[in-house]
Amino acid sequence: MPRLALYTFGVLKSPLADPAPLTRELHDSGEAIYRKISRHPGYLAHAEAADGDRGTHFDLDWGAWGEFAVPTWYGKGRTAETVALAATLSLWAGLRLAFDAIYTGLHREALNRRYDWFERTAHPNYVFWWVSDGAIPTWQDGVSRLEHLHDHGSTPHAFTFHHSFAPDGTPARIKGIGPKSDQVR
Repeated sequence: MPRLALYTFGVLKSPLADPAPLTRELHDSGEAIYRKISRHPGYLAHAEAADGDRGTHFDLDWGAWGEFAVPTWYGKGRTAETVALAATLSLWAGLRLAFDAIYTGLHREALNRRYDWFERTAHPNYVFWWVSDGAIPTWQDGVSRLEHLHDHGSTPHAFTFHHSFAPDGTPARIKGIGPKSDQVR
C-alpha cells in the first residue's frame, strides 16, 4: 500500500545558533513536537540523523533519507553559525491522519506562531507525494517536489492538503481539510 511522504521547509528569521529567546523557543519546542507527533495514529517515520544530530543539517549522515538538500531559493547560511532553516521529511499512512496530527496539539500551537520564527515567502512551505510501500523518500525528493509544486501548482506529482490526490492520481479533496490560506478562492 502506498505511503504519503511529507517534506516541509521554512526559512528562519535568524540563524538556529542565535541565542535570542524566539529562536531558542522554536528550537526547544521541536523535540516535544516530534515526540507527540511520533505517537499519532498514521505516523510512520521521519528523517533522523544517523549520528545523533551532531552538526548542521548539511553535514549530518541521514542514512537512507539521503544527503540533506534545500530548495534553490534558500539563500542563507550552511554553517553551524549561519544555518537559518527548519526542514522535515516524514512518512504517513494517509492524508487525513497526517492532517489530524499536524493541525492539532503542540504542532498546531507552533503553526499559529510560525510568523514569529519564519520569514514569509512566495514559496510553498510543504509538499506531499505518494511513495510505494517500502520506499524511503530522500531530502532531494522533497526539494524536487516542493520546487515542482511552486512551479506547477498541485498535481499528482506534488500536492498540498487542500489540493490533494489519491495514490492513483485522481483528485482526493477531503471536506474540511487544509487551512483557509491554502484554499482556492
